[in-house]
Amino acid sequence: MYPILLKIIDAWSRRTLLAKLFSFASIGVVNVAVDVTFFTISFQFLHLPLIASNLVAWLIAVTGSYAMNTKITFGRETGGTFSIDRYLRFATSGILGVIVATTVLVVLSRYTNVPTAKLASIIAGFGFNFSMSHFIVFRSAKIDPVRS
Repeated sequence: MYPILLKIIDAWSRRTLLAKLFSFASIGVVNVAVDVTFFTISFQFLHLPLIASNLVAWLIAVTGSYAMNTKITFGRETGGTFSIDRYLRFATSGILGVIVATTVLVVLSRYTNVPTAKLASIIAGFGFNFSMSHFIVFRSAKIDPVRS
């Protein structure tokens, strides 16, 4: 087997921070596709208004993201079980992440070009969302002995 593959397998089995970051990012990519798909269906085919289409798409994507992160990225911390409390924390952190990303975008766009500001906003939003998920939403059972 290739050495890099062995390292990835080892990192995943130990659920290191790097493995969680990779898993979280991969799930994020899937959720972008889910969001765009359901937005298009809602807006183009169901003829829902723009904001309603966006909200439907976001709710479906955030629910899928929560489910995948509960089972995959933070499965060790959650035992793979779902909870309404954790879902609400996850959705709230997603809303806060959008606020962080938008703030970075608006502020940096005054000092640099928009594509650079957008890239920085994506990185900031990802960092915020991962941190919230790792330290608050899916915190370890050792820290949170009472399952939500």
